[in-house]
Amino acid sequence: MTYDEAKNLISKGEGIDIEFKKSTVDITKDVYETVCAFSNRFGGHIFLGVKDDGTVIGVDKNCIEKIKKNFVTSINNPTKFYPLLYLQIEDIIFQDKYLIHIYVPENPQVCRCGGKIYDRNNDSDVDITNSGDLVFNLYSRKQGKCFVDNVLTQYNISDLRTDVIERARRMSRARNKNHPWLTMTDEELLRSVGLIARESNSNKDGITLAAILLFGKDEIIASALPQYKTDAIFRVENLDRYDDRDVIITNLFDTFDRLMNFGKKHLSDPFLLEGVQAVSARDAILREIFSNSLAHRDYSTGYVAKFVIEKDKMFTENGNVSHGNGELELNDFKPFSKNPVIAKVFREVSLADELGSGMRNTFKYTKLYSGGTPEFIEGDVFKIIIPLSKAATEIVGPQKDENTQVSTQVSTQGEDVFEKILDFCEVPRTKKEITEYFNLKNAKGFGKRYLTPLISEGKLKMTIPEKPTSSKQKYISVSKS
Repeated sequence: MTYDEAKNLISKGEGIDIEFKKSTVDITKDVYETVCAFSNRFGGHIFLGVKDDGTVIGVDKNCIEKIKKNFVTSINNPTKFYPLLYLQIEDIIFQDKYLIHIYVPENPQVCRCGGKIYDRNNDSDVDITNSGDLVFNLYSRKQGKCFVDNVLTQYNISDLRTDVIERARRMSRARNKNHPWLTMTDEELLRSVGLIARESNSNKDGITLAAILLFGKDEIIASALPQYKTDAIFRVENLDRYDDRDVIITNLFDTFDRLMNFGKKHLSDPFLLEGVQAVSARDAILREIFSNSLAHRDYSTGYVAKFVIEKDKMFTENGNVSHGNGELELNDFKPFSKNPVIAKVFREVSLADELGSGMRNTFKYTKLYSGGTPEFIEGDVFKIIIPLSKAATEIVGPQKDENTQVSTQVSTQGEDVFEKILDFCEVPRTKKEITEYFNLKNAKGFGKRYLTPLISEGKLKMTIPEKPTSSKQKYISVSKS
């Protein structure tokens, strides 16, 4: 390791992958606990001769070889470590002092130190040996096994909602009018995506936890996954508690719908153009963050998943089997499917797209919606933060009439919409043709907001001016008339 590399790491301070130990004359017991924790998490760097606050005190030069020898002997002692570890250890000169640097890579197996299992949590080494859920999650992460793939033989298809399965079947038609689900029975559909499987110990067929989450009756979900819940919170005026809330404990399809409805209820939907097509950036963002939260959540944890809207941001939080730590970068992230079966079902019914596209779409539509940049933060709790403009939570809710809604929508577009109308009306166009061009389902208020000002300014004229309300009325740009 070079001086600059050491300087860069030490300057960051202790964290999930950096640890400082004094160990000036001998190696201390807690060094081995850190080795075990790093091995079980994402790997990391240990510096001996550095205090917890980053002050470099150095290792006694005369003790360096003894420390290195004792360390290598211990990590190759099967009564001390399992599995045995082969690590890099080196002494370096830093600020005229000697330090010892140990690099610990992530191990594909679960590591034990003195018969105990340690995991890394921020800058601490935590003994999780007697914590069943945490140990299970650790083994699952190492083995690539998903909690929701567990087969429960005590449940069967009768515990699922046939109407929700039929809904998924109908939704698949939108993706492919000849989708194979359309001709399958419910059991065949479930087997085709791995939601019915064989339990290895009993050798009996059963439905998986993923099947219960996707299609289960509410009482079955509560029985099989008592920790499962999604909390939607609107907190803009009453900052101590909330202004509105929806606690959701139901199947993933209905959960998705209730989250979408909650977001639409409390967030404005300004009129935006992508090319010449009107788009709802709000709905696109909500779709991506909700499908991410539901498809990639760690359902084994008791951490309550959240969707929160505040004045300047909205965010989702959910338990996560992490494969890294810190903020993800758009140009340098590696997508990883946390629950492949649920993700596959979401793709088949068009609630999600290919792996990795959600992050790109969220960046794209957040720029359109608020001009900001979203944050994706990986850890034991996965968090997506979407910045909001002031108008996003001020002009919301069913209290608006349609004229107010359209006026609010188009007001954000400025001269761009006027110019597009004039370009489009180079040949005579009806009001219906103009609104369809902008992909507007409801044209109330559009004519008053845009067509009337253009006519008043002499830039647009009616083909039948003596009968303004004529069903045959068309509009044409003055320069083209």
